[in-house]
Amino acid sequence: KDIITNLLVELKRGTQTLAVLSLFNDKQYGYSLLQALEEKDIPIEAGTLYPMLRRLETQGILTSEWDTEESRPRKFYQLSSFGHQAYNNLKEAYFKMHKDLVALIQEENHE
Repeated sequence: KDIITNLLVELKRGTQTLAVLSLFNDKQYGYSLLQALEEKDIPIEAGTLYPMLRRLETQGILTSEWDTEESRPRKFYQLSSFGHQAYNNLKEAYFKMHKDLVALIQEENHE
């Protein structure tokens, strides 16, 4: 059972970045992303999301700014122009992999 769980975690890990990037139509902060993903039935642990946001910022995919207007300061992230390009490339690659994988699995089931 642990092996299957680990395989599922690996499978999910590859799509988490794409899931997060898909939510950046507007500025987002960490907790809003966690909630949006939860609502879409794609939960990500806070301990996974926040390091991912920092990594994506370091890679130049996201930019950030602090909003100190509210009583609680929040760090808002948004896609950089490079981030838009990276997201579109990831999306294309994902759709191609998905199509190829579905074809492979269906082919395997018909042999």
